[in-house]
Amino acid sequence: MSTAAAIRIALADDQALVLKGLSALLADQGLQIALEASDGQALLDGLAKRPVDVVLSDVRMPGMDGLSVLQVLRERGDATPVILLTTFDDPELMLRAVAAGAQGFLLKDASPEELCAAIRRVAAGETLLQPISLGPVRARLADAGNESGPRHLTEREASILRLVAGGYSNKEIGRSLHLSEGTVKNYISDLLVKLECRDRTHAVLKAITLRLL
Repeated sequence: MSTAAAIRIALADDQALVLKGLSALLADQGLQIALEASDGQALLDGLAKRPVDVVLSDVRMPGMDGLSVLQVLRERGDATPVILLTTFDDPELMLRAVAAGAQGFLLKDASPEELCAAIRRVAAGETLLQPISLGPVRARLADAGNESGPRHLTEREASILRLVAGGYSNKEIGRSLHLSEGTVKNYISDLLVKLECRDRTHAVLKAITLRLL
């Protein structure tokens, strides 16, 4: 696991002022800015030569956008955690980002503290699910045929999923619920099977869709 000071970041944004501002902000927090790019292709080219711990990219950029970059990375087997930034509270966009393999999705009005915390969580292997408008998410997933599934969760399962949605690690969840980290891991594995989901974020989204949370 990377320590905070050792986390290497790749930044991409087509607005020069935003790019430089993010770079300065994160550097002030002790994070290492290993790569800056003004578009998706430049980001991909840079990542091929300079591996990093976390990619922080604007979603909407001319040419190759953040989602396209994410898809190319995953297609070529690059599992580097990616946080996508946007100025829009767009549930559809968030779902597309999660489906493409994003570990994080944040609005650009997030505070510097929230952004740095998100980077550290994602670098540590967690997935960040920022609260968004849930109505459109439910409607979108229902349209995709996700209304089938379990009718209920146990109180313990629901408690664990709520903490997962809050971005808590297995260790933090265990501490909160007075469970061992291994027990929490087993609960989450069982939940993925029960909800027929491939990862924690999809499990939370499906539970929200089915109104199990």
